[in-house]
Amino acid sequence: MPPPSTDDENDDLDALPSPPPVHYAEQCLLGALLLDPHRLDEIGPLEPGHFSSHTYGELFRAMRSAPAPKAEQHRASPAWLNTVLDAARPHAPGLTASYLHTLIQLCSWPSHAAAYAWMIRADHARRSLRLHAERLAQTATDTTLPHRAQATVQQADALAQFLDDLSGRFAPHPGSLPRTALPPAPARDTAKEALDEERLLIATATAHPADTGQMRWLVPEDFALPLHAALWQCLTSLAHRGDPVDPITMLWEAQHHGLLTHGTTSTDLLALLSTPVASPEHWGEKVLERALLSRAQTAALSIAALTDDPANSSHQLITGSRRALAELTAVRSRWHQATAPATPRTAHPARTPAAPRAGPTPRSAPLPVRATR
Repeated sequence: MPPPSTDDENDDLDALPSPPPVHYAEQCLLGALLLDPHRLDEIGPLEPGHFSSHTYGELFRAMRSAPAPKAEQHRASPAWLNTVLDAARPHAPGLTASYLHTLIQLCSWPSHAAAYAWMIRADHARRSLRLHAERLAQTATDTTLPHRAQATVQQADALAQFLDDLSGRFAPHPGSLPRTALPPAPARDTAKEALDEERLLIATATAHPADTGQMRWLVPEDFALPLHAALWQCLTSLAHRGDPVDPITMLWEAQHHGLLTHGTTSTDLLALLSTPVASPEHWGEKVLERALLSRAQTAALSIAALTDDPANSSHQLITGSRRALAELTAVRSRWHQATAPATPRTAHPARTPAAPRAGPTPRSAPLPVRATR
């Protein structure tokens, strides 16, 4: 017969994670408000949706909807508590009268209600920021969207606006840079379609090198394959120096950049450069769009990592998230430059000759004096 198990082995509650600090802040705030309803006017802007617990949010909603009783009446009768309970229970059936009294007993410092409310707002800001980051990452990777890059840019705008709103609610403080170790950038898309677009860009730009002068919005870091990034650098270097650009000069330049290795031979490179299609701008925009989506994923992962670190304050989350979005903004500005429609130049009217300025009357040339005999 097996020995009886100990209580510690059977107690599944011990395996549950400890509640986060905001859980206790929500309990203490609700207890303070149940004890002193007049403190509802002291806690600042707080909404039921700011609570991490649905039950606590509904209880807070019921408190705000029920008219606050007078202090003497509240001390003498539990009528207001019953009113709050009746209003909350349809949306939170688990609430009981005894649990309301438990919340009151849990709060030993009702005068700290405003501090508890601030903690709840800060934790809600953290959760909301993570949701914005998740939406940005999901949009950047959703291949079913017809205009994925534009939708990603819109999500980045929404995230930036949310950070602006947060900065007005939480005052900055010294030493606000987060110290969270950010995750590495996700691997670039190296599927066949992505690499074919890069190959076609390099081949077409080699056939039409004059067009690369208008493509300063594309940089080597936008390429997914390092070899293609290096070849683009070779091409732009030749064009910048004014040297002839063709497959042979590209092959020579690639040799001096150390690109001809066992994995890439001269034959391979000449084959890559011999298939120009369409225009360099067409393929360049596609390469830059993939770089934009990749940078959006990186920014979203970085922001999510910041929100996962409980050591970061609200202002540290704002500062770190803005730094993560800054690199996305740099790629985004180049993408707008590449995809913006060309604006026709407005013809300036011909200048009329300026009227002569007022001045002394010019002297006429003196007549020649004839010599007399």
